[in-house]
Amino acid sequence: MSGGATRRDKKEQRKVKDNKTQKEEVVILQWEAVSLPHIQDMLERSDHLLHSELKEILSFSNHQTCMKEAALLDYYICGFWWAKEVKFTPAQTSFTMAVLHMLLDNMQDKQMSLVDNLMEFAKALAAACQSSSSEEGSAPLLDREEATALISYTRDSLFQKYRLYELLFTTPREELLTGMERTIEVFTCEDALTPLEEGIPTHVYFQ
Repeated sequence: MSGGATRRDKKEQRKVKDNKTQKEEVVILQWEAVSLPHIQDMLERSDHLLHSELKEILSFSNHQTCMKEAALLDYYICGFWWAKEVKFTPAQTSFTMAVLHMLLDNMQDKQMSLVDNLMEFAKALAAACQSSSSEEGSAPLLDREEATALISYTRDSLFQKYRLYELLFTTPREELLTGMERTIEVFTCEDALTPLEEGIPTHVYFQ
């Protein structure tokens, strides 16, 4: 009996250790391209300066002629600006940008389906909504309201347009359409056109 109880205790201890290990293995995504102090500075930038800085960070030098770069730059700028508008902290903003980046990578490099990418998004969000294992009783990175807001934004900005982004990554149309110069004839007239007599009231016409 005592031996059985000891084995049972060992099993329970092993389960507790396994649960602790699983908690410690939870990793919250952070945007590797930019440090948290840098993000803090970026959150204070104007729209124009933020556009220029993100363009440099992402190395999008052809966004004015490349449709793909223009769309992706807009995707990242809108994501960062949204995080700023909802007053996310630098850590929350870094997580938001890391998630947006991960979802695009899954789509472009892994050709991940919408359902599979939704699962990856759910995993990343679950980690951010858990308390840190290193500090007992610490608050999670995102509370329920903040997580719900991020879900809504990601749904509207990416998941509802998933097919369009898939086409963006698979259709080689980049500089062909936006980089061509076209001459368009425009009708011009030096003298102002006089109105049709039919459109003039009778009393005005006979004056």
